[in-house]
Amino acid sequence: MHPAPSTWTFLSNHTHILILLGQHPDLRLRDLAEQVGITERAVQRIVAELSQEGYIEVHREGRRNHYRVLRQRHLRHPIESRVKIGALLDLVQSA
Repeated sequence: MHPAPSTWTFLSNHTHILILLGQHPDLRLRDLAEQVGITERAVQRIVAELSQEGYIEVHREGRRNHYRVLRQRHLRHPIESRVKIGALLDLVQSA
């Protein structure tokens, strides 16, 4: 009998949102939620946190939001704080 597969991932939902917005800056919150596998409410909270902390900028364009990831910002945890968001996005996108 095999144990049930684990559901944890190496990257956080915040990182998943940053990656998706870096690739597709016009995604709707609903689409982000579906792709990350979390609720739309959780995506709203994460986007608000990323915006408040200066990791993304949100611009309204008509009825839609357009997001810009601020690639020069550094990751938050002391272990990786020397790494910029842009370097992480480039690493993930090059795979």
